[in-house]
Parts: sequence; structure tokens; C-alpha cells
Amino acid sequence: MFDKSSGKAAGSASPEGVKRVFRQPSIKDIARLARVSHPTVSRALQNSPLVNPRTAEKIRKIAAESGYRASAVARGLVTRRTRTIGLVVTTVADPFTSEVVSGIEQTANDHGYSVFLADSNADPERERKVVQAFAERRVDGIIVTSSRVGALYLPMLSEMMVPIVLVNDQHPGAFVHSVMICNQEGSRAVAKHLVELGHRRIAYLGDKFGYQSDTERYAGYREALDAAGIPLYPELVVHGDGKPEAAMQAMDTLLALKSPPTAVCCYNDMSALGAMRSIYMHGLRVPEDISVAGFDDLFVASYTQPPLTTVRQPMRRMGKLAMENLLKLMSGEESEVKIKVEAELIVRESTARVK
Repeated sequence: MFDKSSGKAAGSASPEGVKRVFRQPSIKDIARLARVSHPTVSRALQNSPLVNPRTAEKIRKIAAESGYRASAVARGLVTRRTRTIGLVVTTVADPFTSEVVSGIEQTANDHGYSVFLADSNADPERERKVVQAFAERRVDGIIVTSSRVGALYLPMLSEMMVPIVLVNDQHPGAFVHSVMICNQEGSRAVAKHLVELGHRRIAYLGDKFGYQSDTERYAGYREALDAAGIPLYPELVVHGDGKPEAAMQAMDTLLALKSPPTAVCCYNDMSALGAMRSIYMHGLRVPEDISVAGFDDLFVASYTQPPLTTVRQPMRRMGKLAMENLLKLMSGEESEVKIKVEAELIVRESTARVK
């Protein structure tokens, strides 16, 4: 540590009563102690072959003993890179989001990038402001999960000059770079699974906000029914908000029907948890009375009672793919425009053959 008031190393004598201010040593301090020029110190700390090995070793030893740390800000002024990524999520409390974030952070760290995390609270205007704030702070790239703005980023790109990748974009549109799960195929697979178990009155418990993921999952459900020649009963289509509480209310509505469903396809696993709770509250059993299926395969899905049949999203892999695509964009390499990730049906004990 160095004494800013005197320019001497910390611990050196100073007049009594004079307050000493401590700071980190600079390249200038290292150069003075090593008796070399500033450029020589910079080159030595960057392992340049232009510096005599003995001199470089001496400089690095002085730097280590004095506690010198390279300034990321200073490097950024030279390279025009900050080695930082802005990551916008709808909510940090969402188990799906936490898994995607883990994949992004691991890949970013492996490539020497730091990640700044911000929560949009699923508010489109807040999401837009957070993205703009990241761009103003000169992050090298931005990733947005479950974007509520989506294609509206297009006119912003030319102004921000910052690469953006979306994960599970919630608005349809020709956005440039995104990573998406195959929603329609996954939902079709789980509905087909219920059809093969003999179910004919299969409900769909969706998301009332009408996002892209819900639209595609509902389409997959419809396709499976059409393929089996099963008519669509409008009263069997209800909506929550992707959370257990609203799903309980939606399931209550289904159970109040004169002819309740024998199975229900839920928009996501959190909705399935609420549906199962409602079924138990009505004195019914899963799957003996009603089969329940989710979507996501959150970590809780295998611990519910009974374990939940669901569609697996490879969440960490999706985060990894998003970060890898962003790295390509930032380096000017060719990158995929829309990456579609296959969904996988995971059959557990919450679905059974209809009685």
C-alpha cells in the first residue's frame, strides 16, 4: 500500500497529526521502484517477449510484493473492452432463471468475463431501461432471458452498438439472435403421451399473458388432440400466470365442471404444483383421479408427490449456448441467428392410464 499524501510506501514515517491516505500502487510506482520506464512495466506485466526476462521477473516480483492489481477500467480505455456482460432476468426467484444464469456465468467466467445481473420484474419498460443502462456502462454484450420486449430491440441496436442475445424470447418477431426451446414439439409430446394413456378430456392450463411460449405450447397441445381426433372443449382451456397460486384457482374452475378433465397439461412446472395442490384440496388423487403434466423439469419436479411428468428444458445448456453465441458476436465471428433446443419428455408417476 502507498501513502498518497507523501508518495511513500505505507508504514514510512510521517509528521505526527498528519492523516495518511492509502491507495493501491500504480504502474508509475512500480516503474520508480524497478528503475525502468512505464512502458517497460506495462509490457512486463503483459508477459511481452520484448522485455528482458530478468528485468520482467524483477518487475513482477515488485508488483506482487507491493500489492499491485491491474485496473480493468484502464485496460478498457486501451482495448475498448470491459470484459463485462449485462444479464437481464425477469426475476431472480424463478428456478428456471437460476439454472439458465448458472450456464451463462460459468461460460462467461471460463472466457474471462464478469457478469452484471439485473432484474426486470417482468416489466417491459423496466427491461428496456435496464438494457439501455447496461449499454451506457459499456458492457461488451447483453443477454436477456424471457424478454418482454423482444423484437422491439431491433431499432435500438444501431444506437447501442452492443450485441444482444435473447433466451426464450416471449414475443414473436424477427429478432436477430436468440436461443429458444422447441415449445410446440415438447407440448405436443406430453399431450400425445396423455392421449396414449387413454385420456380424452385433457385440459390445458396456460399463461394468461399470452407470451410466445404459451402460444407455442398451446399449439402443440392442439396438434396432439387433432392428430388423435379428439375435439377441443373450450371449457377445458383455462389460464393462470405461471405461478402456483393462480394455477390453483384455474384448477378449481376445471374441477367445478360437470365433466371435469381426466388429465391436464400445465404451462410450466410451477403451474403443475398449483394444479396438484388444488386436486388434493378437493379430496382427489394424482394420478388415480387426474393425471398432471408440467413443462421445464425444474429440480422440484422429481421431488413432488408423486414425481411430476414434465418436459425437460436443458436450462444450463441454453445459458451456455446463449453466452457462446454472444462471444461469437462480440468477436465478429459467424453466429447462428436462431438456436432451437430440443425438448425431452420425462415420464414420471403423475400421469397414468385413465380408468
